[in-house]
Amino acid sequence: MIRCPSCQTANLDTSRFCDECGSRLIAAPVEVSETPAYVPPPSAGSFPRPVSVTSIGIPPVAFEMENATPIMPAKGGNSGVAHASLVIERGDVPGTEFRLTNDESTIGRWDADNGVFPDVDLDAHDSDAKVSRRHARIVRNNGSYYIEDLGSTNGTYVNRGRRLLPGNAQLLQDGDEVIVGKTFLRFQISH
Repeated sequence: MIRCPSCQTANLDTSRFCDECGSRLIAAPVEVSETPAYVPPPSAGSFPRPVSVTSIGIPPVAFEMENATPIMPAKGGNSGVAHASLVIERGDVPGTEFRLTNDESTIGRWDADNGVFPDVDLDAHDSDAKVSRRHARIVRNNGSYYIEDLGSTNGTYVNRGRRLLPGNAQLLQDGDEVIVGKTFLRFQISH
């Protein structure tokens, strides 16, 4: 376990940020073991599938896909085509573009241990960990776009205005600046 230097919470050895306060964790040196890595048995499925080990060292469950029913998106939900995008203007990697394909897209930091997989994953682009795991969400409704803060620690701002109150959606226009933590994004509607 890694102890957080800020709040003293015990975190998993594989964690980079504290689960309690979000502070960056300093990992202890890892000892190399002589145990060979997990090698999955040959698959009896209809196609080869790469299998790796999860972040907590447990091999993932493999499912047979032969009789699986495909999941269809809700009507008007996810067409697979980007209808808008967010582009980092100021942050760790300016110019990085995130395409929005769902009617509802979350902004945050990826955290497999807690089951957080945002559509706009700023984990690799937020070295100071100022973006919350579940920071904000953008919703498309009848051609209009709205942004809502999800109770983030460091706030969500549109066009450098007042901090958004959690749960209160604000209208987003093409070209608006969205600030989450210390990351500045430009919202663009695809034409």
